[in-house]
Amino acid sequence: MKRCGESSVAKKGATLLLVFFGCAALAQAPVKLTSDQDHQRTMDLLNIKTLRPGADGNNLQAPNAVNYDESKANSNPHLPDALRLNNGKKVTTVRMWWKQRRPEIVEDFDREVYGRMPKNVPGVRWEVISTTREMNGDVPVITKKLVGHVDNSSDPEISVNIQCTLSTPADAPGPVPVMIELSLSPEIIAEFAKRFPQARPAPGPTWQQQVLAKGWGYAEYVPTSVQADNGAGLTEGIIGLVNKGQPRKLDDWGVLRAWGWGASRVLDYFETDKAVDRKHVGIEGHSRYGKASLVAMAYDPRFAIGYISSSGMGGAALYRRHFGELLENVAATNEYHWMAGNFLKYAGPLTANDLPVDSHELIALCAPRPVFISAGATQGDGWVDARGMFLAAVGASPVYELLGKKGLPTSEFPPIETPLISGDIGFRQHTGGHTPGPNWPTFITFASRYMPIVPLPMKVSAGE
Repeated sequence: MKRCGESSVAKKGATLLLVFFGCAALAQAPVKLTSDQDHQRTMDLLNIKTLRPGADGNNLQAPNAVNYDESKANSNPHLPDALRLNNGKKVTTVRMWWKQRRPEIVEDFDREVYGRMPKNVPGVRWEVISTTREMNGDVPVITKKLVGHVDNSSDPEISVNIQCTLSTPADAPGPVPVMIELSLSPEIIAEFAKRFPQARPAPGPTWQQQVLAKGWGYAEYVPTSVQADNGAGLTEGIIGLVNKGQPRKLDDWGVLRAWGWGASRVLDYFETDKAVDRKHVGIEGHSRYGKASLVAMAYDPRFAIGYISSSGMGGAALYRRHFGELLENVAATNEYHWMAGNFLKYAGPLTANDLPVDSHELIALCAPRPVFISAGATQGDGWVDARGMFLAAVGASPVYELLGKKGLPTSEFPPIETPLISGDIGFRQHTGGHTPGPNWPTFITFASRYMPIVPLPMKVSAGE
């Protein structure tokens, strides 16, 4: 297939064909690069020779060994003021936030951190593949298997189909709130079960059963059906489709924005489904999907609430801290694809202190909507820096307060397993490891202030 694009110097891995249709145009074959090759290409565009190494979590004797010592962590970083315009003027009114300061913060994140979502992203046609009545615990549910077919008429060689399932209580009296989880694909889950047959689910009800107990529904969206989780896939998926198979520009969107875009398209479908209360759809993700969930909520005001679990660096953790994973880790070849190409320069020659924004401002972009920040104990989840995420939540609190909401009730880091859920930013660090499970009950208590509880018909046992 012939592809027309802008005239450019031939790049490694690309085959350029000159085609004439009355006037000269340049057709480009899809570029195939490894993650290492694309990472180096990005460094070349930035004129960067080397990057600083990230934290080494495996060798504690290494010069760059991971730090879990709070005394060495920069506990009081100097953060950009979320309520001060770039010209130095203080933001004092709600109008100034929405009309002036918030757009400045979005621009900085677009250009330097997560990348810009293109204006020409194609539309999505949703298809209900199957509808099944089944039981989840004691609750009958209707489960729809959904596929969102992305219009690839601009480049038929690249196909993107968004995978999602939606389950709602079968006996609900009307539309119900829904929590969307960013989830592993069924294939990966099956592979894990095969490789680790001894693994057992945590005792007690699953998170799905916990939300069903409130009369809510749940959805599981597979982000990797939108964009692969590696640098080699950047010329495929939704990013590659928009770019017609060519490598990214330095401020093009990264994978976290693409995953967030997919979550927004799932929400588009939910707004058309009569089983869903469209005003009360929340989003949850863990680890890298926690990062994507926070990004999705920050950029899409339709998400009513967020449960952001162990998102760490690139998510809710402050870049200006030196604890657990560092900015330099995210800029390395195995994670850089999450971010814009411009992000790499902050791992050399610039530093995190040169970033025009920090993660407290990403949380602030969610305001005034409620958001719950979660992490595990340092022993088992220290890589994500629970205190760094707490400090980011503290830094976002003034924006919530400007908008008439409540931030965190304290700026003192709480003892582990202390829920801080009296405000519109919630926080809790649990004693478990790298998992969202232990904080689901606390999140549901927090969310019940915002999401209406839907009474379901009681199940009557035989003989009653």
